[in-house]
Amino acid sequence: MKLCLNALMVLASWFVGAHAPAADVPRLLGKPNLNGIWQAMNTADWNLEAHSAEKINGAWPFGALFAIPAGKSVVVGGNIPYLPAALKQRDDNRAGWPKSDPETLCDLPGIPRATYLPYPFQIIQGDRDILMAYAYATANRTIHMSDHKVPPVDSWMGLSNGHWEKDTLVVETSGFNGRAHLDRAGNYFSPTLRVTERFTLESPTVIRYEATLVDPQTYATPWTIRMPLYRHVESQAELLDFKCVPFVEELLYKDLELPSAK
Repeated sequence: MKLCLNALMVLASWFVGAHAPAADVPRLLGKPNLNGIWQAMNTADWNLEAHSAEKINGAWPFGALFAIPAGKSVVVGGNIPYLPAALKQRDDNRAGWPKSDPETLCDLPGIPRATYLPYPFQIIQGDRDILMAYAYATANRTIHMSDHKVPPVDSWMGLSNGHWEKDTLVVETSGFNGRAHLDRAGNYFSPTLRVTERFTLESPTVIRYEATLVDPQTYATPWTIRMPLYRHVESQAELLDFKCVPFVEELLYKDLELPSAK
């Protein structure tokens, strides 16, 4: 019994230490230094909720090259608390994939999806506002740290205001146009969405990321996603553009193409 208790105490201390902000994280002007290129390493962009591996209908000529990878849920509690009518819309979105997904058409990803797309993003932190630049579609956003603003118009990425709560960067974003999706599984939100993100630097190479979504038109209650973000540590790490507009031109316009002369 004593041995079991000791083992439990060791495991408990490891768990607390693994999830608490490290005392030796790099700092910039007294705050954790988030500068760097970061990336999620999960399948959240396929589906925020738990899902099994499966084939993509119509992609059979590619064999195992293009299939949906299995993944665990990043939603706290497991499932998104949709209102009944909103759940039907989610199912319609899912049935219409891939054309129903704005990512297919190279539209901007919105927040929080920009964070866990399968592409890296860069945080540029100084002594004023914080900039986040994304490889996908050259998306970007400014996090207003002092001169907080009200969204003048609705947009794909919304407008972000930030502040520090001790060693955690807290970002509140609103002003969405409601056209973005949260993943390839049809999960979505309305223009009334408000997102509160929390970036906590756990170590020089790991950020604990959390985002809480509040949208009374779509969800019965607020809900939260959690995941780690990992810093690119290779030498000469660089954010490379993924300008996807040229890749969707045939998808959008091929049916307007004139028949070739014989």
